[in-house]
Amino acid sequence: MAGLYHLARLNDRWFRLDEPLVSAFVERWRPETHTFHMPFGECTITLQDVAYQLGLSVDGHYVNGCLTDFHIYIEGGRPAWQWFHELLGVLPPMNQIQKFTVNCTWFQETFTECNEGADEETVRRYARAYIMILLGTQLFSNKSDNRIHIRWLPFVARLEEMGGYSWGSAALAWLYRCMCRVANRHVVKLAGPLQLLQSWIFWRFPGFRPAGYDAFSWPLASRWSGYNHGISEKGPRVQMARLRIDLLQARDHTRRPPGCPSRGLGASENDVMAVCHVSDIFCGG
Repeated sequence: MAGLYHLARLNDRWFRLDEPLVSAFVERWRPETHTFHMPFGECTITLQDVAYQLGLSVDGHYVNGCLTDFHIYIEGGRPAWQWFHELLGVLPPMNQIQKFTVNCTWFQETFTECNEGADEETVRRYARAYIMILLGTQLFSNKSDNRIHIRWLPFVARLEEMGGYSWGSAALAWLYRCMCRVANRHVVKLAGPLQLLQSWIFWRFPGFRPAGYDAFSWPLASRWSGYNHGISEKGPRVQMARLRIDLLQARDHTRRPPGCPSRGLGASENDVMAVCHVSDIFCGG
């Protein structure tokens, strides 16, 4: 109903993030064009990529909401935490709260498993909590990577309407913004839906794909389920990835995943640029 079914399935079998590889690609990101500048030209992640990689909708209402003065936008002028209690049936202790964020561990421990035979309202509370975890950790994670912002309350309050939002375009806009921050402000720690970026790299640049992951599945990012690049020193692996990128040619880049139509979703490169310039998406985040 919320339009996040495929993301929930991916959440159960995510692959390990290859930070050196992702970091080397992000170094090629140019904020002024929202593209990766490669030796053979420019390329970027599009709305179509998001739809195929994560199975998210790229149509519908755009996801908006300003983080600055967040409390002003709470429905009916109620205090934010009062609404939190009404929707989830419980309040986190003060030592688990930081401004308008809650420790992710508290969410996971409090809403571990919904009891068999629970009533409809209890099921909805657990669903709201799980969706907030999904959004806060898989699509819109920040640098802390361990806190859930309660900005998602207006969305989970109306579960029936969540499927009408373009979660795919919001996730892409957030990824663009996170990569621009790294490029412009010399931010060290990456944030955002980085599994989307890594899966895109594997699909678009076959030379970087791990061996032994040949089975097709939906969404496309699930192909790399269980992938673990192993533990090794990050520095040398980043340098190796940079060198491999420097040697890339046009023939090493696949324009679209096998079997995917070039315009099957009605999304063009210009649509992506428009998404990134929506002024009120996560402003102040």
